[in-house]
Amino acid sequence: MEVSNKYIVIKHHFEDAPKESDFEIKTEALGLSVEEGSDDMIVKNLYISIDPFQINRMKSFSASQDAISYSTRITPGKAIDGAGIGKVVASGNNKFVKGDLVLGVFTWAEYCLVKERTIMRKLEPSEFPLTYHLGVLGLGGMTAYVGFFELCKPKRGEKVFVSAACGSIGSLVGQYAKLFGCYVVGCVGSQNKVAFLKDKLGFDDAFNYKEEIDQSSTLRRYFSEGIDIYFDNVGGKMLEAVIDNMNIFGRVAVCGATSEYIDIRKRASLDLVNVIYKRITIQGFLTPDLMIHHFQNFMIKTSNYLRTGELQVTEDISLGIKGIPSAFVGLFNGSNIGKKIVKLVEEEE
Repeated sequence: MEVSNKYIVIKHHFEDAPKESDFEIKTEALGLSVEEGSDDMIVKNLYISIDPFQINRMKSFSASQDAISYSTRITPGKAIDGAGIGKVVASGNNKFVKGDLVLGVFTWAEYCLVKERTIMRKLEPSEFPLTYHLGVLGLGGMTAYVGFFELCKPKRGEKVFVSAACGSIGSLVGQYAKLFGCYVVGCVGSQNKVAFLKDKLGFDDAFNYKEEIDQSSTLRRYFSEGIDIYFDNVGGKMLEAVIDNMNIFGRVAVCGATSEYIDIRKRASLDLVNVIYKRITIQGFLTPDLMIHHFQNFMIKTSNYLRTGELQVTEDISLGIKGIPSAFVGLFNGSNIGKKIVKLVEEEE
């Protein structure tokens, strides 16, 4: 059997904020069979994870492209790969059979030919929705957990600031911090999101950075006693302002730099005298480096929080392969709240 398989590509490398016109939907014939014993598989994608780090793979060059295997540069006209959940429709691999639900690195496509070395694991029946494995129980949740607990090493009662606090990672960091007993403030890009953080996620306070002229004085209003921990998702001027307001022995976990991804003129210029004399620790991190040692604790604690309802999950789900470009673009114009996912087909199909 053969299908007409739609997949997403970039037309060219780009350096600024993405536009839907930078992407294209292509179609090619794909046979739904594999050679027995080949270890190859055909996976029908159910859900595609939409993640902001992918923009650095779409540039002609980024330092991230040489850092780790999943951040290599994307070739224009070639299918884009990323995290997804799918169903095996054909398998030559004795570890997987037709009908298995799998989590792995697949292409932004309706169907994906999966080779032996592709990162993939079988998803067993669970009490939680499948999509949680792309967010709160996946790489994003792990990023929030290890970034906050292992890098920031919080103490109860400390003052925590989270940028991009309505995003898939920031929204979880703030909740972990509150559950641990910290004072938490988040910044976002709209008043609706401010209300969401305070009313839905339990942040102590929040502000709309677009309505503030001087970020440093804004932070002084919310942190009169200074900031102990900053979970940074945006970089740029906000990071500069945080350093101005950081306490002695403050810690900064640098998870992302979305403001710098789309405008190099917004790169942070830090006051190093502040960093030195306040003895501030600033550390960038990649979650796969920490997964081996902390994954089990993360899964146990997070699953328990989900069962008790102490951790709220927010997902922003679009529909259909054609919705992938707009979903990705939306990450950079602030249209999403929570984990961004594109749903392609029903699980039971």
